[in-house]
Amino acid sequence: MSSKNIFVRILSAIWRGVDGVRKVLHLLLLVILFLVFFGAMSGSVPAVPRHAALLIQPVGALVDQLDGDPYELALAEVLGEAPPQTLVQDVVDALAFASNDDGIKAVHLELSALGSGGLSKLRRIAAALDNFKESGKTIVASADYYSQSGYYLAAHADEVYMNPEGILFLQGYGSFRSYFKETIDYLLVDWNVFRVGTHKSFVEPYTRMDMSPEDRESRSRLINQFWSMYQDDVESARGLPDGTIDDFTQNLVKKVAAVGGDVAVASVELGLVDQLTTRAEIRSVLKEYAGADAQDDTTYSSVDMHDYLKHARLLQSSGVAEENVAVIVAVGTILDGSHSPGTIGGDSTAALLRRALKDDSVKAVVLRVDSPGGSVFASEIIAHEILTLQAAGKPVVASMSSVAASGGYWISVVADKIMASEATITGSIGVFAMLPTFQRSLRAVGIASDGVGTTPWSGQLRADRAMSSDAKQLIQLIVDNTYDDFISGVADRRDMDKHAVDLISQGQVWTGADALENGLIDEIGTFEDAISSAAELAGLEAGEYGQKLIETELSSSEQLVLDFLALAQGLGIDPASFVSKPTIIQSFANQLQKLLFQVTQFNDPKGVYLHCFCEFE
Repeated sequence: MSSKNIFVRILSAIWRGVDGVRKVLHLLLLVILFLVFFGAMSGSVPAVPRHAALLIQPVGALVDQLDGDPYELALAEVLGEAPPQTLVQDVVDALAFASNDDGIKAVHLELSALGSGGLSKLRRIAAALDNFKESGKTIVASADYYSQSGYYLAAHADEVYMNPEGILFLQGYGSFRSYFKETIDYLLVDWNVFRVGTHKSFVEPYTRMDMSPEDRESRSRLINQFWSMYQDDVESARGLPDGTIDDFTQNLVKKVAAVGGDVAVASVELGLVDQLTTRAEIRSVLKEYAGADAQDDTTYSSVDMHDYLKHARLLQSSGVAEENVAVIVAVGTILDGSHSPGTIGGDSTAALLRRALKDDSVKAVVLRVDSPGGSVFASEIIAHEILTLQAAGKPVVASMSSVAASGGYWISVVADKIMASEATITGSIGVFAMLPTFQRSLRAVGIASDGVGTTPWSGQLRADRAMSSDAKQLIQLIVDNTYDDFISGVADRRDMDKHAVDLISQGQVWTGADALENGLIDEIGTFEDAISSAAELAGLEAGEYGQKLIETELSSSEQLVLDFLALAQGLGIDPASFVSKPTIIQSFANQLQKLLFQVTQFNDPKGVYLHCFCEFE
């Protein structure tokens, strides 16, 4: 046998080996992809019992958009570390699906973990609860403890239960904040403030030690309206006499003392709660509606809202058609650049609007706004993209959620139509800038600043140097000009007299009801009304168009990672077991980072802001 034949046979053997390995690897890859697909499907779409109660258990704050990077949020959910927030649209959709689902026999509204929720968001969910009751099915509300927001939703249930050791605490609405002027003076900081608007109160904590009379008047008007709405809604839903809620809150100590100090008993006495029941007793109540659980007859047959939505949305069509109304959600502080959902980035939100512009199937857009404002520059970037959509023949409707004030109003006013809830906080048309300098603080510890420059502006706007009178004048001129642009734009878009706009501006905040009366919005309406209105403006016939949510999407690699984790869960492996819990120091560092971000997040190129202090407790 020649050496050449041996060489050829060796090469052939090596090739066959390599080719065999290649085939094995291909087979393994196909198996892995197969397992990922079916594992993700089985892991993400749980089975739903044939007969069950839908368990709606909102946690934390009610939001129109989940706060955070979509991939990180999805990963946190898989690892059991999802932040405490509940998407309003999820609750609304779950109730809508369940109302037409013969397998859902009742709804269990468990409200112990519900935290904050703007009144407009609560009203939207309450409307969905009322619609569900039209199906003839029962809503059972229960809680160990009812927050004010939780009780508002409970009032719209057919039956309201509370743990005997629980408490129902209605504190009304208020607006409180800390003031720092004396501390700033003590630290020898020059906190330079520039503003336009007698009621523009965002800067007051740095210039005063108490609430200004103008801000007190404005906020008192708002909270009184909100509290009146809350009482009317709850008393109507519960069939209570007018004044019941006011009587309960104004005379709480007296009423609790009359029943031996038990707030829970006092709540039943006034008709706010139907019955005090333990958790075991609640399970028995639900068993009467939905039957016993197939694996555990000590509890009722149920399906969690999130599991139910995965199942229902898989069975339903996507809702997207050949012609669509696009929905773009803008939630949070408005900042320059690109940011994750929960913050309105000028660039990232503009990119979403451009996607709607380029999508031929999108005929109109609803911009859902829940924002106290922020950067003027970023607000203007977003406004210009809205104008571009309109120029392309795609009408835009602004749908205001809990807050659409200051910069939130700036990006809304350019829309073809503005709709809000009566309980929306809006207006706050005013402008400010702040630039603290620390030269006196530094000098007190032996640090000074000195240098040379080619113009009077060299070295200006440094935090370690006092501002010159020219620098202060320049910034005030910029702020004045921005305010003039703001009220001029409102006057032009709302077909109002500029002086009339100025009278209702000056940083004043309004409810949606006031805003309608003042001409700042077009109509009181729900999010669903805004969808219909946008379709009408685009000439789309009812029932002939779809709805498309345009949002930040996961990359293919991110989705692949999540699919693998879903596969692991489907195979009974808990991904969280491979992740170490943060140490105390790491937890502290994370909280400190969040706190610092609240202080350092503002990044407008000119340092000029349209921001409203719109927090009400």
